[in-house]
Amino acid sequence: MADTSKRGLLQTGALMAAGAVVGCATPGTAANTPATPFTVSNTYVPIAGSSEMFPVRRIYCIGRNYAAHAIEMGSDPSREPPFFFQKPTDAIQVVPPGTVADHPYPTLTKNYHYEVELVAALSKGGRNIAMDKALDLVYGYALGLDMTRRDLQRGMGDQKKPWEIGKSFDHSAPIGPIHKVAQVGHYTKGAIWLKVNGQTKQQATLNHMIWSVAEQISKLSEAFELFPGDIIYSGTPENVGPVVKGDVIECHIDGLPELSVKIV
Repeated sequence: MADTSKRGLLQTGALMAAGAVVGCATPGTAANTPATPFTVSNTYVPIAGSSEMFPVRRIYCIGRNYAAHAIEMGSDPSREPPFFFQKPTDAIQVVPPGTVADHPYPTLTKNYHYEVELVAALSKGGRNIAMDKALDLVYGYALGLDMTRRDLQRGMGDQKKPWEIGKSFDHSAPIGPIHKVAQVGHYTKGAIWLKVNGQTKQQATLNHMIWSVAEQISKLSEAFELFPGDIIYSGTPENVGPVVKGDVIECHIDGLPELSVKIV
């Protein structure tokens, strides 16, 4: 119970800091809501320049989507098709711009890694989406972190077991506000970097992606029916590495507000 309450307080505090207000159900919809023995919180990300919130349905992540990162992880980027994994929606940690959010160092790991990523948020869905239509599904973009318990990820991989314990844990998906495509356009190029304690660790450009956002959406839609509310973490550049308690992570993508967290 304590952990659940703490998670709710963390998310509520972040949303309040971002100036977010979540409305109640209307009387017309309340009558159709089934009776339940307890309440499960929904997950929302603030929309920049709006009082509305983006409801998160699923979190998809693409693995090894920058060539140099694929090589550093022991893969051959010239031969590997795209692959994806998921995080639970309550992995989201909203980080308001201009703040340094406390990010809890997770249990069970001694090798906790950062991965800075562009995040695409969908407002439309479908199956088998043609690549030239894929960007029509994108509502907006955000800056995010795919935090990873690397020792657990590698240990499970060595045993041919699923990665979830290394990737899909509480607070493992920090994210900034979503910026509408209608206002900022699509992010297909520009710098992406990450610093730890002021020292640059990751640095690349978005056009270094092996698979573009449009290609990711098209490929994902072959395996899953996509829906409004789905978000896609689009991969990280090379030079991922560990952080410890007290470290401050700063993230940047050209055209988006920077995202900062302190490991606590």
